[in-house]
Order: sequence, then C-alpha cells, then structure tokens
Amino acid sequence: MEASVGNNMEAVRRSKEDRKVLRKQLKASHTLLKHEGISTAPQPTKSLVVANGGLGNGVSREELSAALSEMGEVETLIMHPHKPYAFVTYRSEESARKAHTHLNGEKLQCGENSVTLYLSYVDSVTCEEEVSVPLPDGLVLVEDFVSLEEEALLLAAVDWSSTNDDVTAQKALKHRRVKHYGFEFRYDNNNVDKDKPLAAGIPQECLPVLERCVKNKHFDILPDQLTVNQYESGQGIPPHVDTHSAFEDAILSLSLGAKTVMEFRHPDGRLVAVVLPERSLLVMKGESRYLWTHGITPRKFDMVPACDPQSPAHTTPDLSTCSNLTLSKRDTRTSFTFRKIRHEPCGCAFPSACDSQGAPSASSPPPPPPPSLPCCHADAALLEEEYVHRVYDAIASHFSSTRHSPWPRVCHFLSSLPAGSVLADVGCGNGKYLGVNPEVAAVGCDRSGALVHICAERGFQAFVSDALSVPLRTASCDACISIAVIHHFSTQERRLAAVRELVRLLKPGGRALIYVWAFEQEYNKQRSKYLKDQNKEHPENHSATENTQTTGGSQEPHRPSSIHTSIHLEDNYRPEENIDVADGKLSVHTNRTAFNTQDLLVPWHLKEGKKRAEEETKEGGKKDKRKDKSKKTSGNTCGSSSIAKLNCNPGPSPGFLSDMCSGSGPDTSDATHSPDSKPGASGDTSQTSSSALKSESESSPVPVFHRYYHVFHQGELERLCGQEAGVKVQSSYHDQGNWCVILVKDLGR
Repeated sequence: MEASVGNNMEAVRRSKEDRKVLRKQLKASHTLLKHEGISTAPQPTKSLVVANGGLGNGVSREELSAALSEMGEVETLIMHPHKPYAFVTYRSEESARKAHTHLNGEKLQCGENSVTLYLSYVDSVTCEEEVSVPLPDGLVLVEDFVSLEEEALLLAAVDWSSTNDDVTAQKALKHRRVKHYGFEFRYDNNNVDKDKPLAAGIPQECLPVLERCVKNKHFDILPDQLTVNQYESGQGIPPHVDTHSAFEDAILSLSLGAKTVMEFRHPDGRLVAVVLPERSLLVMKGESRYLWTHGITPRKFDMVPACDPQSPAHTTPDLSTCSNLTLSKRDTRTSFTFRKIRHEPCGCAFPSACDSQGAPSASSPPPPPPPSLPCCHADAALLEEEYVHRVYDAIASHFSSTRHSPWPRVCHFLSSLPAGSVLADVGCGNGKYLGVNPEVAAVGCDRSGALVHICAERGFQAFVSDALSVPLRTASCDACISIAVIHHFSTQERRLAAVRELVRLLKPGGRALIYVWAFEQEYNKQRSKYLKDQNKEHPENHSATENTQTTGGSQEPHRPSSIHTSIHLEDNYRPEENIDVADGKLSVHTNRTAFNTQDLLVPWHLKEGKKRAEEETKEGGKKDKRKDKSKKTSGNTCGSSSIAKLNCNPGPSPGFLSDMCSGSGPDTSDATHSPDSKPGASGDTSQTSSSALKSESESSPVPVFHRYYHVFHQGELERLCGQEAGVKVQSSYHDQGNWCVILVKDLGR
C-alpha cells in the first residue's frame, strides 16, 4: 500500500515537472516567433530548434553537439553568430523524437555556467552556403609560420619579471603588458624618438624568424623595432592605424601562445574579422597597413569557424553570417610586432590618412560634425545607437569601476518592498541595486551586453534587453525601477514608450521608481553635487543618474561615418559655446556646469587624466580591495526562482532572449555623486575613432566619448507619466540634480 502511494506521488511530481517544461517550451516557441520569425511545427520532424543552445548564450558547438549526438546521428548543426538558439537536423525522425523527449528542460553545463535547453520541431532548416570575404588589400596571413620549438624560444626570450625596465621600455598598461626593443613608441605623441635608440635591440632569438621573413619577401630589409604585447583573456586593443611617419610600409606580427580574432575596418564601413591562429604571421602592407584600422575587441570568447576553412588564401570566412561557428576561449596571447623605423616623410598613396602629407595625426583628430536632433523614429534609433548604446558598451568596465555606492533614496524604495516581491531593474547597469534587498526576487536588464556580463560575474540575474521592449510577462512585477535610463531617449514619443513599458510590467497596485537627470541643477537654493564638485581634480566624468538602459534595438547603419563619428567626438567642439540647439545640431556640454539646453552630448573621458593612467599600476592593489568589498556588499543574489516567476530562463545569460535587444545610461566618477550612470555588443564593443587611437605597440590616448541626454525641466517627468492611462504619480521629488517619481498602477488594470 505504502509503495503504491509513493509511486502515485512520484507520478504526480513527474507530471508537474513535465507541465512546467511544456510551459517553458511553449514560451520559447512564442518568443522565437515574435523576435526571430521562427515558426515551430506541431508534429514531429527530423529538425529542431534548440532555444538557449546558441553561441549568444555562451554554448560552444562542441558542447551542444555532444549532448545532441547522444540522442542519435546528427546530420547538420547550425549555429548562427550571436544567436541564442541553434538548429539541429537528425538523420532520422526517431532520433529527433528522442532528443525532443529527453533534452527538453535539461541543463547543459558550459564551462562555469549552465543553460536550460528547450527544443521544438521545425519543418525545415535552411543551410546557407558559406560566404567568404576578401582580405584587405596588402594583408597576408601565414599559418604555422613558426614551429612549436621556435614559439617556446621566442616566449622565453621576453623577461616580464622586471617592473621598471628602462632598457626595453617595459610598461604595465591597463589592458595589456608591453615591451619595446630597438626604439620606444612614445605614448604622449604617438610616435618614436628616432634619435634615442634603446639599449636593448631586437633579441637574437628573433633573427632566424626575421631572416625567413626577408627570404619570403615579407620584409625587404630587417626591422629595427619590436613591440611585444601580452594580452590576458578578456583584453584587447582599440581600432587604430600605425602612425605613417613613424614606420615604413611592412608591419609583421607574430601571434604566440593563443589564437584571437582581429578586426579590420575600412573608412567606408567594411568590416573584416580575421582569425589569427597561434604561431601565425600577419603581414600588413599597402592599403591594409595605411588605411584600414585594426583592433582586437576585449572579450573572453571569440566566434571562430568550427573547422579549417577551405577558402582561398586571399579570402576569409565571413564571421558575421557563417553558420559553422563555435566558441574559442581566449588564453594568454603574446604578439611580436616587427617594424622598420622611417627616417623620411611618408609618401604613401593614402594622403587622407597620412600624417606626413597633412592629415591630422592620431593625437589631434579632426572633429566630426555634431549630430542633429532626430526628426523621426528611425533617426532617433540611430542617434541612440551611436551616442548611447555603443558608448556604454565601450566604457562598461571603466563605468562599472566608478559605480558601487547605491543612492539612499533608491535603497529606501527597494527596502520598502515586501519579502517575496518580484522586482525588475530596467536599465540595471552593473547591477548595484539588484542585491540591495535580499528578500525580493530581483532581475535586471540592460541595453549593454558588456554591463550585463558584469552583472553575471557578480552573481546577479540579468539579461540584455531594450527598455522599449522588455521580454517579461505583462503584470509580472510587484515593482520596477528605471534609474538614469529614460533621459537617453531622444524623442518625446520614445520617452513615453519607455514609461508605458514599465507600467505594462507592473501588477495592479505595483509601484515604479523613475530617475532622470534634471535641467535644474540648483533647486531650493541648493546646488547639486554635480555642480559642487566643479573643482575636483579629475572632473571629467559626470552625468546624472546612474545605470542606464536605453532605447530601441536598431542596428547601426552601414555608412562611411561609422568609424569617425561613432560615439567619439573630440573636444574641438568648443563646449564652452554650449547654447541652445542651433540648426538642429546638438551641442557638447561642459562638465560640471549648469545646463543651457535640454538636448545635449555629455563627455565621458575613458581615463580620468594622464595622472590616473600613470598611477593605475600602483592603485591596482587598492582597487582589488575595493572590488572585494563591493563583492561582499553585493553578495545577496537571487536564485533561479526569481527568473522562474517571470517566465524567463535561468542562468547568467539571458537565455534565448539575450540577443533580442539592449540600452545604457549616464555616469560620473565616484567623486561626482551624480545619480548612478553607466557605460555601455556586438563584437565591436571597443569601437572608437581610429584617428584617436594608437597602434598595438602603445597605449591609447585618453578617448572622449559623448553620450546623448535629454535633461528634464521641473514637472516634465510628471506630465510625461500623466499621459499613460491606468497609472498615477504617487510622489515626486528632486534628488541631487535628478527629478524622480514613484508611480502606482491602478488596481483595475
């Protein structure tokens, strides 16, 4: 009898779990249809779509293929770049049925993370023909140019033990370690002092390799300058062109220790991603050396072809469309870049990019024209993509390092929520509010994939999403917060749409807290902290509120200006002339001053001055201590239950919703005490103006990014929220230069 009861209880438990998996599976199907246009089939077929099992979730081809192959013989496995789903076709329908039955709702361990798979049948899968793109003119990649033994000798020839080596001009930069041999590349002028050779010439271990380069016509004459860069996993270098006047034509770079992906971009917007295998030689001559920028996006995983491409030597697989990709975990890579010092002015065929022929040098790039206020939805989406989304993705790490002190009145709102409440932080930034109240089930979303990754590293539940279309169930949240987000939308309609989306998420009776930057930085005869800190030593980075998560999911247009105007404007704008918008052009705000116009661009200096850059190494220990303290204070995290209540998928990735959309917000250095802000993606997270960035042999100058803001007049936020039916403003207040409201959703809604 007891055994019978036990069996019945087990059957009921299994039945409940099956129903839960079915609900999740249906949810996945609806989401795929809504966001990707993928229709699932009601009857069994040989093909399935695997939600959560994509490269965009951090799932490698090898990991997914191993799980799928246990169910039967796999005919094809298609994994599109950045997508959080994959397609599998089995040799037989029986195998597909088995996978559908046994893998639905199963967890797949991917490194340190795990994802839950949901499979649905599809009628057919289109396997597109692999496309190759031509390499930039003058670019040659020679694989296996050095042997394993030569690689070991070259790596051993570099002594990194010295912390202050004047002989080889060793530097410990923020994003990599570097040594110069022969001549030092100067960080202050983006050039070399040709009259001051270093005591250490090119190491003898390099000579056999260089002689082979000359023999194979990669070099006409032996180089006299070597830069050795060491990149740890997650590090990179911004796009740049090596200074024309400093070096002769050919530039050779050996990749040792690990592979990486280097991105080449033409001024007309063309992008070519080139996989550099370990022990390969990259030769840049002509157009590829003088005109195309090259850089390495900082990330821990690269998307690379799953097998050796069969394309001709002068082409490379198009990684943006390839379906035969997998994830390659980055390891420590050391590059040996050889160059020949130039002693005469450059006379290349690219005068528009040549500093010897009158083009601006990297240290003084020409200012691009300021953008205009948008006149339609499409223009607004493009403006926000350029001057919000890409900015915060580019400055995410720096931004997060300045954002660790929650604002008291935001904390008071969060602490007032009853235990068990479901909270959505729309525009969560680095997640600093997600752990304030450990008694609530908190989930965050942000337009910046880089910031969401930081949230995941801190143990918070967050996913990438646009604030205008959050993939959470209607009326699923007891509370929402939007801190420093809505002021990044560039039209009244889009700001109202952001409020409307918050209201949609709330349950009847639920509350939402909204912060936006105020036009009135002096209120009730009190100056905001933003103005008070006007004379701080490093007053570069300021803004209003904190985390941000803005705007729609439009993609950047394919246009020539994508390099030179992309979020990187120089101070040649003369921001002191910050007057009302003239001819529809946005002005650049002077930090720490009162506003003269509502729509403007606010500078963010990626590093807070030269002194900070020089002291970064010394400050490393102190920063580590602060990070440890921050981790302790943010240790209260939500389990998977917080996501389950919202019908989202668990795991550090946003599940199959991760590639649907994204946003970001303002930020300032810690000294500013401005409301919380943040930095910001595609793979091009570090895109900045090529003319303002330095070569792989030197550190970057201090880039200045410009973020779009609409600062709110007194009463404007209340009037905006008043346009949305079914919600009322419970209270409003001014908090350190920000206008704030608490909304309550009607019980009848």
